[in-house]
Amino acid sequence: MKRYLGMVCKETRELLIRLADRYETPEFIVGDPSWWMHQVQGTLNQEATAFVASALSYGSRSQFMPKIETLLDYAGGDMHRWLADGAYADRFRCGDASCFYRLYNCGAMRAFFDAYGSLLAAYGSLGEYVRREGNGTGLGAVEAVCRWFAAHGASTVVPKDATSSCKRVCMFLRWMVRDGSPVDLGLWKDIIDRRTLIMPMDTHVLTEAMKLGLLQSRSASMSAALKLSAAMREVFPDDPLRGDFALFGLGVG
Repeated sequence: MKRYLGMVCKETRELLIRLADRYETPEFIVGDPSWWMHQVQGTLNQEATAFVASALSYGSRSQFMPKIETLLDYAGGDMHRWLADGAYADRFRCGDASCFYRLYNCGAMRAFFDAYGSLLAAYGSLGEYVRREGNGTGLGAVEAVCRWFAAHGASTVVPKDATSSCKRVCMFLRWMVRDGSPVDLGLWKDIIDRRTLIMPMDTHVLTEAMKLGLLQSRSASMSAALKLSAAMREVFPDDPLRGDFALFGLGVG
């Protein structure tokens, strides 16, 4: 008979720990959008590169990875300076309806870069903005990021609020906050308590969580993401987003 620890049964708990150990390795980075933040120098540059990479990380990796590379090439390897100096304006025009990547046309990318540039002018870095406005929690950080970009006309690229699961923002926060990882950078380890981070939820994660009985919801909402994060805190009390690597492993193992 299965023994349960809160929401998570003993067998599932042991499986998730085993998978997290197997997949949270340097090899995970290869082909993953997190790869880009490891290719640049300087904490501000890593932060900016990671956020832009996360914003484009939907659809097929074979399609979005080259688009991230294109932007980093435009930036000459220094995404932070490119954004802070407004140099992106040479490449992206306001209102340009030509496609950049899937649902993102060049005008939407310009609005996104303008919003990011305004944030850098006001706060110096995205990390400093989140330090001041994100109340030290994962959900607070997600809400703060969505709030800034919505207020600055960039809701095509960044969700307008935290009603949806905000998968890409949550993934970015994992990269920034978790320390002691061969994958995640931990640049914001003193800004957000990693125990409050929210699982990045897409269709795959939702499906695997339902198979394990961790969720009943079929909707990738913030409510579902918070419930899954609570389940992962039972398994990894000090570091619940180790569970992200475990659920990844269920899809490839």
